[in-house]
Amino acid sequence: MDPRIERIDKAAEFVKEKLGGLEPVVGIVLGSGLGKLADRISDRTTIPYKEIPGFPVSTAIGHKGNFIAGTLGGKKVIAMQGRFHYYEGYPMELVVLPIRVMKRLGIQYLFVSNAAGGVNFDFRVGDLMIIRDHINLLPNPLVGPNLEEFGPRFPDMTRPYDPALIKSAEKIASELGIPLKKGVYIAGTGPSYETPSEYKYFRMIGADAVGMSTIPEVIAARHASIPVFGMSVITNEAHDDYAEDYENNGDDVVAAADAAADRMTLLFERLIASL
Repeated sequence: MDPRIERIDKAAEFVKEKLGGLEPVVGIVLGSGLGKLADRISDRTTIPYKEIPGFPVSTAIGHKGNFIAGTLGGKKVIAMQGRFHYYEGYPMELVVLPIRVMKRLGIQYLFVSNAAGGVNFDFRVGDLMIIRDHINLLPNPLVGPNLEEFGPRFPDMTRPYDPALIKSAEKIASELGIPLKKGVYIAGTGPSYETPSEYKYFRMIGADAVGMSTIPEVIAARHASIPVFGMSVITNEAHDDYAEDYENNGDDVVAAADAAADRMTLLFERLIASL
């Protein structure tokens, strides 16, 4: 058997046993500073990544490193309280391992979130941006022998973020009075923040927000035909006209994400309830 499949199946069997019969409909990935959505999950089961066979451990700031399973918006969900990043030194196989484990557990939708820099001049710290498309500057997680039982060799990426979910989110946000942006997310390897010239380049090629995650997970989900909804919390202005003493700070990013997390949590909960 392919050792990648063995790793996926072993981890999935362990998590399934811990869930005690709970069958999640929605998988959720919570980015930097956005873990408080997990507090809204009722009847929670917490599974630390360090206990799961073959799982890496999340080392990023603001990532607690747990699966949280239970009920949110009246639906059974499993949330990643912290993700894995390529910049932590993990190969892409491990970065997307949780997505494939959640596929094995039966999820029918994937919701992803991240903290991102606002490349678009119209974006401000604390804005919520629906991801409508992306530009990938990270290694593609599908490189290597194809996992045929998950999906095709050349999966279509015409609509990586589900149009119906986006439309529903916009309607719900309007009803709740939550202002939303919509745009293109670009992801690089990190872990250094980008230079002003790189921000300018990203804007010129069509990006609205920049980060270091999410896209590999989306590719793995779409490979497995899972509809995806994505949202960025704008935590810093990623511009190329900074004051001389400006500095990007990781702690500030987490703090800004935390401040916006309540609105994102409410939106996610209502959107999940509408499924």
